[in-house]
Amino acid sequence: MRGTSPGPSAVADIGIRHLRAFLVLAEQLSFTQTAALLHTTQPSLTRSIHRLEEALGARLFHRTTRNVRLSAAGVLLREELKELLPRLESALAPQHDIQTLQIGFSWLFPDELLQNAIVGFERAYGVAVDLVRRDERCAGVDEGAVQLAVLRGRQAVRGLRTVRIAQEERVAAVSRRSPLARRRSLAWTELAEHPVLINTVSGATQLHDWPEDARPATVTLCSGFTEWLELIAAGHGIGVVPDLALRRNPHPGVHFIPLTGAPPMPLWLARPLAGAHPLALRFMERAAGAGHMAA
Repeated sequence: MRGTSPGPSAVADIGIRHLRAFLVLAEQLSFTQTAALLHTTQPSLTRSIHRLEEALGARLFHRTTRNVRLSAAGVLLREELKELLPRLESALAPQHDIQTLQIGFSWLFPDELLQNAIVGFERAYGVAVDLVRRDERCAGVDEGAVQLAVLRGRQAVRGLRTVRIAQEERVAAVSRRSPLARRRSLAWTELAEHPVLINTVSGATQLHDWPEDARPATVTLCSGFTEWLELIAAGHGIGVVPDLALRRNPHPGVHFIPLTGAPPMPLWLARPLAGAHPLALRFMERAAGAGHMAA
């Protein structure tokens, strides 16, 4: 990088946290989103970036009231750090931290959405990502069974830090023997006219997702994704899942139909609020930095 040559003491004051702050901001180009991802305040983030710029003797970002963009020096530093920083962190991590990162999920893991994040993470940190299916509300992350979890729907779980990575469209699940299986689409409010099955354990659609005056009158509760699928296949009611089911077809006796007017289903990554594994923090940063949305 070109600029005023920094003194040795200035460079010595720079730590990994300054470099990480720069790299996340270089991906997000938003002080608000970056501060949220790093669990810090915007003034603290601003001080870190200023300290790095002063130490390197170069402006790294051009900032206005409307946008943030990288300078030429910032682009160069970003490209250098994308490879160097993960290796440095891995080398400095205690040996027991180098292990498999386990990500829990309840059903229909969004592999296409997270595939690039997983591949890039495995290459950068030299660890494998292991996907663990747990038919539980928090997919095991609240119990410490996994380091991260993919969660759907409205999330208000104490003790967890969540980052929204996407939102999915909803589809209706009906028995292939039902007359509804011949429909090309269904209206969200139209479901109120039919019996609806709700998975109370790991389901992402609940009664409060419907307007109060258009909620299903007949609701059957079940206690898991497998039971929910079998009851729908047997014709006991209609269910709601993300449109990923259209491509996955998780049960031969269940047909999936696009819904119109349905609220999008938020998709989250969750990790413990306190005592999170360092690899979980790094993966959340990488996934959010890939162009997804932070809550």
